Amino acid sequence: MIHYSDEAILEGLRLRSDYIINFTYREFFPLVKFLVAENGGSGEDAEDVFQDGIIILYTKISLNQLVLTSSFKTYMYSVCRNLWLQKLARRKAIFDKLTDVDDFIDLPKDLFQEANLEEAELHRIIQIHFLSMPKDCQKVLKLFIKNIPLREIAGIMGFKTENYAKTRKYLCKQELKKRIADDPRSQKNFKNEN
Repeated sequence: MIHYSDEAILEGLRLRSDYIINFTYREFFPLVKFLVAENGGSGEDAEDVFQDGIIILYTKISLNQLVLTSSFKTYMYSVCRNLWLQKLARRKAIFDKLTDVDDFIDLPKDLFQEANLEEAELHRIIQIHFLSMPKDCQKVLKLFIKNIPLREIAGIMGFKTENYAKTRKYLCKQELKKRIADDPRSQKNFKNEN
């Protein structure tokens, strides 16, 4: 099994490398899942916390605001630990002491500001709905996001005309927007933007 250095993980996350993202889930998610389970949470809670943690890390990395003062594992655990503590507090869960399952570091409070958490939640909702779209829509939207010209998109997708590629892109984009807007979890986020 391949192991990556902390620097390789950070660079891979910056580049959105599928290999690094899969490695990160495989290596670090079990630790977060155990933390959440030991402290009154479900598997779904653990997945939410881990995804929110990845989004926070990605945001910090892409803005060049992340400087590791510990191992990546400890930092990742610390981010997820703080996110879980916040979820417990929002649920008004009663607990005397969090049961830690690994080392952690104290992180700055601004890392977990409400805006960061709302943005992470919105990104998670967008990802969920994007992945639930038909595969051809996902592919069209990915090509569009990469600024591939419509003529090339038509060729890649096997569409007969550039106009049809444009129409498919529009319809897929509208469908994704509708799914997100109709999701009750995103209502709060969209109200704040308007």
